[in-house]
Amino acid sequence: MIDWLQTYLENNEIIFKLCFAALLSLIIGIERELKKKPIGLKTSIVIATFSCLLTYISIESAYNTNPHNGINITMDPLRLAAQIVSGIGFLGVGVILHKGNDSITGLTTAAMIWGAGGIGIAVGAGFYKEASLTVAIVLIGIEAIPPLMTKFGPKRLRSKELFLKVLVQDTVSITKVYEYLEKNGAYIEGILIRDIILENDYAKHEMEMRLSILTNETPVEFYNTLKQLDFIERVEVESI
Repeated sequence: MIDWLQTYLENNEIIFKLCFAALLSLIIGIERELKKKPIGLKTSIVIATFSCLLTYISIESAYNTNPHNGINITMDPLRLAAQIVSGIGFLGVGVILHKGNDSITGLTTAAMIWGAGGIGIAVGAGFYKEASLTVAIVLIGIEAIPPLMTKFGPKRLRSKELFLKVLVQDTVSITKVYEYLEKNGAYIEGILIRDIILENDYAKHEMEMRLSILTNETPVEFYNTLKQLDFIERVEVESI
C-alpha cells in the first residue's frame, strides 16, 4: 500500500501538490468567511493553487531545461515564486480600508492573502510539513491567543476600542464629558471638538473621540449609559 502511494505521488506529483495547497488554503478561507471578511474561501483557494502551480513550473523549468544549440541555460528555480509574493501585494492593498474615524481595517485579511500565496509556494516547492505547521500556527495566533489576551493580558490589551461622538450644549458640559470618561477608566487617544452653529448664531459643541476603555459593557450598554447623562444631548457610539 505504501509503495503504491509513493509511486502514485511520484507520477502525479503536481496533482497532489495542487490539491494539498487548495486544502490548506481552504482552512484559511473558511476562517475568513466565518468572520464575514471581503477575501474568503474562493480567493484563498485561487491564490494558493495558482501560486503552487507557478512555483512548480518555475522549479521544473530550472532543473529540466535541456541545453539548446550547445548552450547550457541556467535559471533561478524560485525567481518566479519571488514575483508571486510581489504580485499578491496588489490584492492586499485592495482590502485595507481607511475609515472616516481614522481607524484602519483589513490588515489581517491582507496578511492572510499574502500567507495563502506563501502556502502555495511552500507546497509547490515540496515543503508539506512546513506549510501544514504554518497554517496551524497562524490559526492559533488569530483564533486562540487574542481571546486569552483580552482576559489575562495587560490592561491596554483588555480594553475596548470605541469611537464616540457626543453633542453638548455648552463648554461646561465639554469638561463634564471629559471628566466623566476619565473617571470611568476611559483613555482618550484622540479628540476633536467643533462648534455647531444653529439659528440666531447659537452654538452647540460636538466632540469626537477615540476611546480605549476597560469595561464589561457592550457598545449598546455604553450608549444607553451615556444617553442618560443630562449634560449630553446626542450620542453616537461605534465599535472599532
